[in-house]
Amino acid sequence: MKFLVTGGAGFIGANYCLGMTDAYPDDMFVCLDALTYAGNLETLQPLSGKSNFRFVRGNICDGQLVFDLFAREKFDYVINFAAESHVDRSIENPRIFLETNVLGVQTLLDACREYGIRRFHQVSTDEVYGDLPLGSGRPFTEKSSLRASSPYSASKAGADLLVLAYRRTYGLSVTISRSSNNYGPYQFPEKLIPFVISRALADEPIPIYGSGLNVRDWLYVSDHCAAIDLIVRKGKDGEIYNVGGNCQKSNLEVVKRILHEIGKPESLITFVKDRAGHDLRYALDASKLIKELGWRPKYVFEEGIVSTIEWNIAHRVWLGRAISGEYRRFNETCGG
Repeated sequence: MKFLVTGGAGFIGANYCLGMTDAYPDDMFVCLDALTYAGNLETLQPLSGKSNFRFVRGNICDGQLVFDLFAREKFDYVINFAAESHVDRSIENPRIFLETNVLGVQTLLDACREYGIRRFHQVSTDEVYGDLPLGSGRPFTEKSSLRASSPYSASKAGADLLVLAYRRTYGLSVTISRSSNNYGPYQFPEKLIPFVISRALADEPIPIYGSGLNVRDWLYVSDHCAAIDLIVRKGKDGEIYNVGGNCQKSNLEVVKRILHEIGKPESLITFVKDRAGHDLRYALDASKLIKELGWRPKYVFEEGIVSTIEWNIAHRVWLGRAISGEYRRFNETCGG
């Protein structure tokens, strides 16, 4: 089988490519990535010699490129990781989020209709549900209403609705996964956990929005990738699956845990003005995925965070190049 993996040079997409090319040596994986600021070809270097992986530089909004690629490759499955994903950036510049996260998805869906695929899978987020009150015990289910809070989450919610509309209107085979906050190797350092690790290693102040009590459900990235693989291959057509780590922790708790593991003082923490429209709490009920497809996360947070810290320390060169932007030279040299 042949897979198109869009956004495969980003954090989650790259981890998917690294894992699945090993797990399925007889399948072919073609990665399409525009190599915007968070796309890093250095992450995919271990795949450079593999016969079942190929990289193509391009934007999912480029209809001509996308349609030509579909015509040439004749994909069986399309997995869309490609997205602008940082909430702060969406507040500063909403338009690019709408262009990539909605219109880019439309381009992919139209190509899927034109050339025929077994399934289109949309990688979405728990943020489409909005937030929950602090202290509430009720998590989001797949039937929860969409109440997006930021331009980012609104664009992802719009894409989800578009995917489902293409199934109903055109009969396209689709699935959607909505995951909680991911962490693990190769995460771009604008995100909380690698950001804190990098600042702590450098003994630099660590800014935390508001009181730091906002709660997130944490999921190790390889567990997310395993869930996506199950959904794409065995999930029911037209269904949405929540992928949650069942690990709710406040931002302050996560930061303190990282500082403790690295051996740095909590005095590095500084509290700053809260983000506009900052969601209070995310929590996902993943029981549908567990019951129907037999998925369960392998990593508990206590193990995953130690592994993530150790990885970032062992890969300080990669981390430093990501922070400084030096990886972009490699992208331009090797990305075509």
